[in-house]
Amino acid sequence: MTETLTPPVVNGHADPQVSLLKLAPEAVDETSEGEAVDRPDNPLADWLTVPDVPILPAWARSAASLKANTIALGRLCLWHTRYHLLRAPKYALRAAWLATKGLWRAVRGLWPTLTAHDQTAPVKALRAQVKVKPEDVETAARYALAHRQRTITRRWRFGAAATAVAATAVGWYLAPLPVQAGMVAAAALPLAYLGRGDDVQLLDNPTPPLRVDMSAQQLNDALRAAGLLKQGKGDDDGPRVTCVMGPVRDGRGWAVIFDLPKGGGKTAADVLAKRTAIAAELGVDEIQVIASRVRAAAGGNAGRVSMWVADDDPYLGDPNPSPLVKTEKFTVWDPIPFGQDARGNRITVPIMWQSLFFGGLPRRGKTFTQRLMTAAGLLDPYVRHYVADGKGGADWMPMKAVAHRLVMGAEDDAVEALKAMLKELLAEMERRFVLLRGLPVSVCPEGKLTPAIVEKYNLPVIFVTIDELQEYFTAMEREDREQVINDLCRIARRGPAAGFVSNFASQRPDADSVPTKLREIITLRYCTQVVDQTSSDMVLGKGKAAQGADASVLSEDHRGTGVLVTGPASFVTVRADFLDGPGFSELCQRGRTLRQKHDQLTGDATADVTAAADQAGVTIAPVLSDCLTVMRHAARMHTVDLLQRLENLDEDYGDWDAERLARELEDAGVKRTTKQVNIGGKNLAGYRREDLEAAVPPELLDAR
Repeated sequence: MTETLTPPVVNGHADPQVSLLKLAPEAVDETSEGEAVDRPDNPLADWLTVPDVPILPAWARSAASLKANTIALGRLCLWHTRYHLLRAPKYALRAAWLATKGLWRAVRGLWPTLTAHDQTAPVKALRAQVKVKPEDVETAARYALAHRQRTITRRWRFGAAATAVAATAVGWYLAPLPVQAGMVAAAALPLAYLGRGDDVQLLDNPTPPLRVDMSAQQLNDALRAAGLLKQGKGDDDGPRVTCVMGPVRDGRGWAVIFDLPKGGGKTAADVLAKRTAIAAELGVDEIQVIASRVRAAAGGNAGRVSMWVADDDPYLGDPNPSPLVKTEKFTVWDPIPFGQDARGNRITVPIMWQSLFFGGLPRRGKTFTQRLMTAAGLLDPYVRHYVADGKGGADWMPMKAVAHRLVMGAEDDAVEALKAMLKELLAEMERRFVLLRGLPVSVCPEGKLTPAIVEKYNLPVIFVTIDELQEYFTAMEREDREQVINDLCRIARRGPAAGFVSNFASQRPDADSVPTKLREIITLRYCTQVVDQTSSDMVLGKGKAAQGADASVLSEDHRGTGVLVTGPASFVTVRADFLDGPGFSELCQRGRTLRQKHDQLTGDATADVTAAADQAGVTIAPVLSDCLTVMRHAARMHTVDLLQRLENLDEDYGDWDAERLARELEDAGVKRTTKQVNIGGKNLAGYRREDLEAAVPPELLDAR
């Protein structure tokens, strides 16, 4: 009969950490060397057991930690040096005053020696005896001898002191200036030290330049105050965390990895949810506390937390320029450079087989960040861009040089153009699936697009970029809105296998602006500052704020900074790379050149005369170029609508009226075949796109 072995029970729970071999030695196979050593009846078991304790201290266990602490020591030494150099005049005056006090103390201390004070008492005693008994010859002789010896001692001591002073004065007079300074310092410093006393210091005692000073005790106190550790009784503080690493200096902050104590019922998720309370107890802003779980793959468990506390706000300062600006060519099959985290680590985002959603308040860098994805695609000639901007401003206008389809604004004609674009995308997606299904397994092993298939069958990766989604949904009727939502869901859900990358953005990511069924199928999400945790969860996913992915802790100063969620439990706060408008325009022109070189310039970009003019270096009147841009979806447009769209494109058109517009276009060479246009049964003053295009140089029209 086989005996069943069970682990011991500790505090009512089975303890798997205790070896079963120690409980049942009779069941041990003694042929096993390791088990034989671990037997309880082996007197050498404890001595032979290697303790599971790190040999090196926490700060010396990795090259990165050594480097970080060395840099921190160097910064501290440099700060102390600057601190004391700035106070050098103050120290000089203080040293002079202390040296004067020291000289007085030195003279006062040496005076008894110079005056042979030790011989004065016997001389005075003998003199008193002589006065009492003048007839005592022996006493008088002894007095005369003692007095004479004291006088001789005084003379040679004063003479030696005078000689030393004279020699020093002559040496100082004859010495060069550097030696004189050294002699003064050699004399002044000991005198200043002598004159300082017990309560006066020569140098000030500065506070190190660390806004945050962390220790294990402070960490435990903060967690206990946040309700994550039980309170102790009496003099006992209570349970404490076990610091697996640190706290140690790590860059411009403190790093620590700790395990929560067992028996408290708290997990790493509870620590992340209490980040604000922990930050308050540590005396920092919650934006300075970066905490995450340590998963089993990294040697962690459900109660292990990695925490980094920055000395100051890590997301402020000059923005980091995007490395794409200096990149000649890029492939979207590689992760896209996106930004840096709080510690300055480079963050890249793989976008193949993914869909993206960007959300947040206006003027927080949302569009600039969204454009980083598109910018990478510009440098890959085998990427085809479909772009729609519901705002119709200038942010996406440079894409006219590259985009296969470009929809600007959310007016009726633009909405129709968006619906047509989505139908085109769905047809292309189905065509690709038919083609991929027909390819042999050796060419298409997983039924997905590959780099080889892209070039061999001319199936470029398709970027579907839509900014300000809420503008389109607001402008649509209910039926059209539902149809567009369904089309977007199909593209986001099935498109990745066919090489479609969806890149959506919205300022108001609520259920009305961006429906939940669309947001929930997006795999990668990025959120800039929002007003509360509810809004943050609308962008990043339900419950993400409780896990620590909370964009509401960002402030208005954190432009271009947001929380990036890449998985169910993976997130990081990122300061996105900076790519301004001129830089984006330059990338668009380079993307156009790349596509022309590889014969990949298609769609609207081939017919855009303003883009062709920009590439050819031909000057077209700005008003003519802007009018062609806003009329790209319409063959004719009323003047009042044209002025409104021009103002939406550029605020400088805000004070223009119909007369000035007509005058400026006439100066640009526009000759109107008719001043009235009929649109929807309304015959009002307006313009025809044909008349505007006629003012473009003929060579540009021929080049289309």
